[in-house]
Amino acid sequence: MFYGTPHCGFGSDPLVVGVDEAGRGPLAGPVVAAAVALCKPRPGGLADSKKLGPSRRRILDEAVRRRCAWGVGVVDVHDIDRLNIFGATMLAMTLAMDNLSRAMERDADEVLVDGNLTPQGRNRQWRWRARPIVGGDAIEPCISAASIVAKEWRDRIMLDAARLHPSYGWESNKGYGTRDHMEALRRHGPTPLHRRSFAPVAQMALF
Repeated sequence: MFYGTPHCGFGSDPLVVGVDEAGRGPLAGPVVAAAVALCKPRPGGLADSKKLGPSRRRILDEAVRRRCAWGVGVVDVHDIDRLNIFGATMLAMTLAMDNLSRAMERDADEVLVDGNLTPQGRNRQWRWRARPIVGGDAIEPCISAASIVAKEWRDRIMLDAARLHPSYGWESNKGYGTRDHMEALRRHGPTPLHRRSFAPVAQMALF
């Protein structure tokens, strides 16, 4: 369970939360979602995490987690293989929202989710009114903040994993199927942190 600042001066204002995920596409490691309710005034410079440099993203991640209310949900490789990546992503978002709600001791009035689908009706534990926004990580600051927190959280997990499995280049590729990662898979085979339900990993496991 991971969550942050429970009281950010929201008072009786409607509570709007942004949700985004990191790690749908990699061949290894968990999928991570974050839910963020922005403080007032919110941190400046929020943007889609993919458009920020590492140092700027790190600074914003620390600012959001220090000043705002946030929750993180992590779904590991076992559950990704059990549920498929879509189901695992919906679960991660639900866990992130549940942790945020626990931290704030209240439920969100509206949840803005990056993409064209939300966990509403797709995960039994999801209980919040949700609205999908395509490209929301670039246009809704609360989703931008969630994208930053989710990516930084997952990157830290993959840096730790790289120290345990140094042959795969996870410190730089973060588990994505880069050329060096694929070559390491051919040489060494999959680790327990690889997603066996993903075709490139499943194919390597046959050899």
